[in-house]
Amino acid sequence: MALLMTHADWVADRLAALPDALPFDADASVPIGGVMHRIRHMPHLHGGVWLQDGELHVTGASEFLRRRVLDFLRAEARRRLAILVAAKSAAAGATARRVTVKDTKTRWGSCAADGSIAFSWRLVMAPEFVQDYVAAHEVAHLHHMNHSKRFWSLVDKLTPHTEAAIAWLRIEGARLLRAG
Repeated sequence: MALLMTHADWVADRLAALPDALPFDADASVPIGGVMHRIRHMPHLHGGVWLQDGELHVTGASEFLRRRVLDFLRAEARRRLAILVAAKSAAAGATARRVTVKDTKTRWGSCAADGSIAFSWRLVMAPEFVQDYVAAHEVAHLHHMNHSKRFWSLVDKLTPHTEAAIAWLRIEGARLLRAG
């Protein structure tokens, strides 16, 4: 407690600098592929969750709304990123063993030595050029398990978005971590 009190101003500044939360509530907006979509709760309908006309339609009882949005975003992240990994892997002459999405808070993606690639589900909210870069970055690790010049050269062959995506993640990434 003494440590916190000694650094109370620093803690307060850090908390004040946090981006606003992105709640998964009815009528809130959530970015998908960098485009804002209003969450439209339709409790009287059945059928799950779908995108339509700039809205994320969510059916069922309100107590399940947040979970349904999260499940949809995770599935959509898996779908989009698997497509990107397949295309980037083909271009790199590599094969990803498996593509998964996780709820990571410190990495946007990772590549294991066995060829498994994992992504943060939160990437689905980032613009498509950011998703493209992160997929290229992880696929490049299938050849180079480091950040050598050869690694970065391969990343540059797989995507033209490296600099812009890194800058976007540096500025906007914390906002994605506040979603849900």
